[in-house]
Amino acid sequence: MTDIILLDGGMGQELVRRAGDKPTPLWSTQVMMDHPGLVAEVHADYAAAGATVHTTNTYAILRDRLEGTGMEGQFEALHAAAIKEAEGVGVLAGSIGPLGASYRPDLMPAHDVAVATYAEVANILAPKVDLIICETVASVAHARAVLEAAAATGKPVWLALTVDDTDGTKLRSGEPVADVFAVAGAASAILANCSAPEAIDAAIDVLATSGKPFGGYANGFTKISSGFLADKPTVDALTARKDLGPDEYAQFVMGWIAKGATIVGGCCEVGPAHIAKLADEIRAAGHNIVAP
Repeated sequence: MTDIILLDGGMGQELVRRAGDKPTPLWSTQVMMDHPGLVAEVHADYAAAGATVHTTNTYAILRDRLEGTGMEGQFEALHAAAIKEAEGVGVLAGSIGPLGASYRPDLMPAHDVAVATYAEVANILAPKVDLIICETVASVAHARAVLEAAAATGKPVWLALTVDDTDGTKLRSGEPVADVFAVAGAASAILANCSAPEAIDAAIDVLATSGKPFGGYANGFTKISSGFLADKPTVDALTARKDLGPDEYAQFVMGWIAKGATIVGGCCEVGPAHIAKLADEIRAAGHNIVAP
């Protein structure tokens, strides 16, 4: 019997689906502002499904993401809105997404610039959350910078790495996942996220050697298309898999738990039904679902 921390699932795709709006480059941030209360509904559904950690809808609230959108002056207000939507739901993980764009390690700025940029976000989140989760980390340089910024707040920090969908032992940058360990001393846990579950299978084997609590939360995309790697992408450039329903997803995650993973959940295209099924399977296997 093992204690398992159950993360929630994806927020952005769930919001876009429920809102019915055409996706914009601001993705979940735009939906949050256009449909007040919808983020809170998604948080509540994940809580009802059994999740014990809830990720704030702050992934894309970064100054560089807001440039040219008309929301440049709402940086602080957007963070406040995301925190308000999550109030009272349970243990909060303050999400910090990648600078530039997801899956684009080539867009990482110089180390000092990155640390200062991430620190501004981390300092806004830290007083309001229980831990900080640095998501979709695509390179060693990215890991070093975001950890330096987040750890300075004194909050526990989880590092979530996005890996190559064809070789989960490598980051999106092409660097070995294991190379992150040398800069990850400040991390309380190391996870793999926003990658195909098959790739996370391989990443889990590497993370198991880190000496830290580890786990994973996969996405449900067929692949990361070239359209999504362009400037100011929108999520309609990505296609959801048809073979990753709640039952199939739970099988992947239970395999990670069998390898020692103790922090699991879902990313894009993994919704409340997936998390509910996963909670059932975790309990059926004799494990406890706990909060951190």
